[in-house]
Amino acid sequence: MNQKARHYGKIAYDGLITNNATFKLVLGTCATLGMSTSAVNSFGMGLSVTVVLLLSNVLISLLRKIIPNTVRIPAFVVIIATMVTLLRMVLEKYIPSLYDSMGVFLPLIVVNCVILGRAEAFASKNPVLDSAIDGVATGLGLTCALTLIGIIREFFGSGSFFGIKVMDFSIGFFTNSAGAFFVYGICIALFVLITNQAEKASRAKRSRALRIPSHAEPLPAPDAAEEVK
Repeated sequence: MNQKARHYGKIAYDGLITNNATFKLVLGTCATLGMSTSAVNSFGMGLSVTVVLLLSNVLISLLRKIIPNTVRIPAFVVIIATMVTLLRMVLEKYIPSLYDSMGVFLPLIVVNCVILGRAEAFASKNPVLDSAIDGVATGLGLTCALTLIGIIREFFGSGSFFGIKVMDFSIGFFTNSAGAFFVYGICIALFVLITNQAEKASRAKRSRALRIPSHAEPLPAPDAAEEVK
C-alpha cells in the first residue's frame, strides 16, 4: 500500500513540480501569454486544460493497446479534439462569459503541446489510474502557474485582484505583450531557483542520513599475543 502511495505521489509531484509544463518545460506559451491578462481568465484556461488532459489521458490509456503505432499521433489528436469540442459546448452553454473571454485560445487547446506531449509520453504507455493522476497533476501545475502570472499582471496592470479593484494605481506595461514576457520570465527564474535549492537541500539531507557518524567508537586494536599467534 505504501509503495503504491509513493508511486502515485511521485506521478503527482512530477506533474506539479518536476515537470511543470509552464515553468519547467515552458510548453503552451501562447496560451500562457495570451490568457494571463487577468487571474480569472488564467484560472479558467488552466481548469479547461486540466479537464481535457484528464479525459484524453484516460481515453488514450484505455485504447493504448488498440491504437496502431503507425497512426497513434493522428488518433491522439482526434481524441483530444473531441474532448475540446465537448468542453466548448459545455462552456458555451453554462459559462458563456468564460467561453467569450477565451476566444481563439479555446479551440487551440487541441494543439496544445502539454496535452499531446502527455498523451505520447505517458498515457500511451501507462495504466488508466496512473494516466488520470498524471493528467490532473499536470493540469493543476499548469493552472497554478497560469493563475500566478494572471494575478501579478492583473494586480500591477489594472490594480485589481480576481476582478475586484484593490488600488487606483496601475502600470500599463503589465497589460501588454512585453509585460507578459517580463512576468513570465521572472516567474520561471524564481521557480527554477526555488526548486533547485529545495532539491539541493533534499540531497544534502539524504547524504547526512547515510553518512557514518563521526563520533563512532573505533574498533579495538588486536592483542599483541593474538598477533603473534
